[in-house]
Amino acid sequence: MMKLASSSVLGLAWLLTMMTTSALSQSDTIASVLDTNRRPLQRGREYYIKPAITDSGGRFTLINRNNSCPLYVGQLNTDVGKGLPVTFTPYAGEDNVVKVNRDFKVAFSAATICIQSTQWKVGEGDAKSGRRLIVTGSSNGGRDYSNYFRIVETQFGGIYNIQWCPTKVCPTCRFACGTVGGLRENGKILEALDGNVLPVVFVRAK
Repeated sequence: MMKLASSSVLGLAWLLTMMTTSALSQSDTIASVLDTNRRPLQRGREYYIKPAITDSGGRFTLINRNNSCPLYVGQLNTDVGKGLPVTFTPYAGEDNVVKVNRDFKVAFSAATICIQSTQWKVGEGDAKSGRRLIVTGSSNGGRDYSNYFRIVETQFGGIYNIQWCPTKVCPTCRFACGTVGGLRENGKILEALDGNVLPVVFVRAK
């Protein structure tokens, strides 16, 4: 009986090791998101986000939409100016680089007059456009997954789309997923889901 018990324990340990190795191998094979110098985006490092096509506004920045808090995610009106850098925090603890189709949190590296986080999150639908604007601030906790985004590849190498569809964070949830694109409003460019799509690239800040 002792030999059988020992064999069972060894077998279980082997199975767990193989499952862990398999999961890590699958993670390693998922493509990394690359910056404009073809280097993987790293957890915690600063990057600028800018349109991959001309005449689509400038780099990403914080927008004061209504002369009040919260601040919104948007773009400079032209390609003149640096914008504000962002940092990425992958949901998967083993990911030290940003992977394609893997959930992460993203925040501007900036101090603001609003006493709140500069993390991106999906806001309520805009009454006029019907689109969900990307606002800044922390989630409400619990089953609020509004702070998780992901990057998906386009057909052009090194050019990406940003999506909200946190199915890695909650595989059993059903989300009205959407892709980020610009929304022009009162001379400003805001980022929103449920409309046009903005291809982007990532420029390493330092």
